[in-house]
Amino acid sequence: MTKEEVAQALEEIADLLELQGENAFRCKAYREGARAIRGIQIDLWEAVEGNTLAAVRGIGEAISAKVATLVRTGHLPYLEELRKKVPSGLLDLRRVPGLGPRRIKAIYDALKIDNLTLLRQACESNQIAQLPGFGAKTQQKILEGIPIAEQATQRVRLDLALPLGLALLDRVRQLPGVQRAELCGSLRRRRETAKDIDILVSSDAPAPIMHAFIHLPEVVRVTANGETKSSIVASLLVDEQRVTLNADLRVVRDAEFPFALHYFTGSKEHNIRMRQRANERGWTLNEYGLTDGTTSISARDEAELFAALGMEFIPPELREDTGEIEAAAEKKLPILLRPEQIRGVFHNHTVWSDGTSSVLELARTARRLGWEYLGIGDHSRSLTVANGMSVEQVREQWAEIDALNRHWSDFRIFKGIECDILEDGSLDYDDDLLAQFDYVVASVHSHFQQSAEQMTRRICRALRHPSVTMLGHATGRLILRREGYKVDLDAVLKTAAEYGKMIEINANPMRLDLDWQHCKKAKALGIPLVINPDAHSPGELEYYRWGVDVARRGWLEAGDVFNTLPLGEVCERLAQCRRR
Repeated sequence: MTKEEVAQALEEIADLLELQGENAFRCKAYREGARAIRGIQIDLWEAVEGNTLAAVRGIGEAISAKVATLVRTGHLPYLEELRKKVPSGLLDLRRVPGLGPRRIKAIYDALKIDNLTLLRQACESNQIAQLPGFGAKTQQKILEGIPIAEQATQRVRLDLALPLGLALLDRVRQLPGVQRAELCGSLRRRRETAKDIDILVSSDAPAPIMHAFIHLPEVVRVTANGETKSSIVASLLVDEQRVTLNADLRVVRDAEFPFALHYFTGSKEHNIRMRQRANERGWTLNEYGLTDGTTSISARDEAELFAALGMEFIPPELREDTGEIEAAAEKKLPILLRPEQIRGVFHNHTVWSDGTSSVLELARTARRLGWEYLGIGDHSRSLTVANGMSVEQVREQWAEIDALNRHWSDFRIFKGIECDILEDGSLDYDDDLLAQFDYVVASVHSHFQQSAEQMTRRICRALRHPSVTMLGHATGRLILRREGYKVDLDAVLKTAAEYGKMIEINANPMRLDLDWQHCKKAKALGIPLVINPDAHSPGELEYYRWGVDVARRGWLEAGDVFNTLPLGEVCERLAQCRRR
C-alpha cells in the first residue's frame, strides 16, 4: 500500500472511533499518525521492514504495528471490524462540509439517519435544527453541503481522472486492429471533474479489441460487453491515490470516426447547436456522419467536419455553447494559450511557511522547466496554521533571495508574499513593508462564513490597496470538498478592473479558481490573468498546466495572461504597479 492509502486508512479508523463515541485522545492519535505517514520522506516499505516507524514522531508502537500489517498484507482486521460496527452510510455523511464525526453520531443517535437522502429529508422537515447544539444556521449549512457530498461520490477531479483515462487510451492504441483512438467527453474538454471515461476507436475488427479491453490490467469489473461498445470499472494508482472510474469503449468505422469523436466529445449543448447549424443548411449531423439525405459528406478529421459547415476548427475546451459556434462561423475564434508560453509563476510556498522545499530547490526546478522567473509567495504572519512569516523572517527571506539572484543573469526570483486579507479587508502587514515586496498576492484564508455582502466588501477593500498586485484563489473553493465562500464575483472583477489589479487562476487541481466562466468575464473587462500553481513543493510547479487548461476553457490567449511576458517586461510592469 502507498503512504496515501495507509494515511487514509488511519483517518478512517479515527472517524469510525469517533462515530462510536471513542476517547478523543485516541482518535486524535490516529489522525496524527496519518499526518506523520504523509510527511515521512523515507520509503514506507523500507521503514516497515527496518522497524523504524515507531520512532517517527506521531506514530508510536501501536500505530506502527497496524501500518506494518497494512503495508505487508493490504488490509487490516482491526479496521474491518470497526467498519462492521458502524452503518456504512455514515461514512458517506463525512463528505458533507462541516459535518464531522461527532455531529454525525449525534444525528444518528437521535434520528437514526445513516444516508444522505434521509439527512436531506430531516433538514427539509426541520428536524436537524431541533437537535441540541445544532440550530437553524447549522441545519441550513448541512443542507447546502449535501449536493457537494452527493457529487463527491459520483465525480473525480480532472488531475486524478485524466491519468487513468490516458493510461487506458495508451493501452487501447497498442491493440492490433486499432486505426485511431482518442479520449472523448469531459476529459477531452478538460472539465474540472469527470464521472466517467469515454474512449473512441476506429477499426474494421471490433471484436478482438472489445475482448482485449475488458481484460486490461486496470479492469476491476466488466459491466457490459457488446459488439461495438463495452463498459468497465477501471482503477489506477495516481499520485499515491487509488482512482476508480467507469470507462466506456466504442468502436466505429474509420470513416465515421471524426463525426463520432465530435459527438462523444460534447458538450450536449454544443452538439445541439451544431446539429441546428447543419439543419439550417438542409443537412443532418449525428455521430455517424453528415448527410443531406441522399449524399454523405466525408471528413478525414474534425477540422474537415467544421469546414463543411463553414466554420473554423473549435478546440474541445471551447465546446460549451458559450459563443464558440458564432465565433467559428465568423473565423474569430481566439488563438488559445499554450503551456509552453508560460515563462514563470508567482504564487509558491517554501519552508519559510508551509512548503516542503527551499527557495533554491524551487528555483532549480523552475529553471529546468525553462522559465525565466519565479515568484516566492509564502504566507503572511496571521496564518499561523501555515507558519506565516513574521516581519523579521520576511527580511531574512529577502536576503536569501538577493543572494541567490546574484548567481543568475538569465533568471530572476521575485520577492512576493501571499498576504492574508483580514476580516475587515485590511492586510496582514503595514503599508511600509508591503510596499517593499516585488508583488503582493492578497488572499482570504479565514472567516469564510461572512455574508456575500461582507465578503465582497472585504475583498474589494483589499483590491483598492496600492500594494496589492493580484487576488489569489478568488472564491476559496476546494473542488468536491468545499464550496467557495459567498461573494459577488462580478463586483470583485469590476473593482479589479477599476484599480488595475490582476486575478489569479490558481492552478492547484483542488482549486482551479478563478473558474473558466469568470476568466472569460475577466478577459472582457481587460483584467490580466495570472496562472499560479500555488506550489508547496518543486513537483507542484507542474500544476501550472492545469491552469492553462482553465485559461483555454476561458478563451484566454497569450496576451491575456501576465506570466507569458518575458522577464524584462514583467520587471517593468511590477515596478509600475508599485509606483501607483
